[in-house]
Amino acid sequence: MNPTAPPLSSRLSPLPPEPADFYNDFGTTVDIPLDTSSDLNKKEKDLRAKEAELNKREKELKRREEAAARASIVIEEKNWPSFFPIIHHDIASEIPIHVQRLQYVAFASLLGLVACLFWNFVAVTAAWIAGEGVRIWFLAVIYFILGVPGAYLLWYRPLYRAMRNESALRFGWFFLFYLIHIAFVVYAAVAPPIIFKGKSLAGILAAVDVIGDHVIVGIFYFIGFGMFCLESGVSIWVIQQVYMYFRGSGKAAEMKREAARGAMRAAI
Repeated sequence: MNPTAPPLSSRLSPLPPEPADFYNDFGTTVDIPLDTSSDLNKKEKDLRAKEAELNKREKELKRREEAAARASIVIEEKNWPSFFPIIHHDIASEIPIHVQRLQYVAFASLLGLVACLFWNFVAVTAAWIAGEGVRIWFLAVIYFILGVPGAYLLWYRPLYRAMRNESALRFGWFFLFYLIHIAFVVYAAVAPPIIFKGKSLAGILAAVDVIGDHVIVGIFYFIGFGMFCLESGVSIWVIQQVYMYFRGSGKAAEMKREAARGAMRAAI
């Protein structure tokens, strides 16, 4: 090595100067959108308006629920029969357990009437085909069309609601029309020869009259007679049990008081 040579470091050229923020680019401007005070105030007003609207709806809903409760209004959703709901019926959930058996038997009475009127239609149709005339068939159709919904609306539904709400007035409505129901099924079981010789109803007298000429039709009528007899017996048991419950629960006295108040209001 030449001792007179300059040092190695002196041969290297210096690096160019770099800016101080080369690795930390703090100088770059970043635009971050900020809500102005007017936007914040607008959003706050919208939230307050929505909150006020929700509170208003909640109060209205509560008011309607309280009014319905005071009026003893129950929303009845059709649920029976399950495959084609046409009526509301839920004895297990809505009727007190100590009268559920009675309500079930009353419902069986309603279904029994439906079966009786349907079989009566079948028997009278057979008699019409056998030559007994078309007028008795029309009467059988009328019995079925009017009897089935009429029984539900006039005496079964009042009984159901009376048992559910303990309403004395609905009990009175039930007694009135259930007595008419019993009178009808007893009349049908006898079938006196009053209207078209009684052959529009499958009762005992009509069966005896028909079986001499048409044995098969007579058998149909005798079956109808047995069904009407069974329906009469069940119906009499139901009204006895309902009356005993009505008297024992104190509803009879309540009904008398309601009737007295109604008569007083009418007089005034």
